[in-house]
Amino acid sequence: MSYILLKADSVNKALESAVALRQPLKIHEAMRYSLLAGGKRVRPVLCIAACELIGGEESLASPTVCAVEMIHHDLPCMDNDDLRRGKPTNHRAFFSAKTSPF
Repeated sequence: MSYILLKADSVNKALESAVALRQPLKIHEAMRYSLLAGGKRVRPVLCIAACELIGGEESLASPTVCAVEMIHHDLPCMDNDDLRRGKPTNHRAFFSAKTSPF
C-alpha cells in the first residue's frame, strides 16, 4: 500500500473517532456526513509527513491532522453547489430551504 493510502486510512480512522455521534443528533450527523464522505486527504497526509520528517510520531500530529481536515470543507457561502462527489451537499441533505441559514 502506498504511503498516501496508508496515511489516508489512518486519517479516516482518526476522524471517525474524533466526531462521534452524540446529541444534538442532527448536527453531529451533518458533521459526519461531510467529514467522513471521503476524499484524498492530501492536507492531513502532508501534515503527517511534515511531522515525520522532523522526527515526530504520527500520533502526536493526530489532533492537528483532524483539525486541518475539519476546517477545509467548503461552506455554502463559498461553494453553493447542490452536489459534491455525486451526493447532495450538506446544506441540501440536512436543511430545507425554510430552515437553512444559507
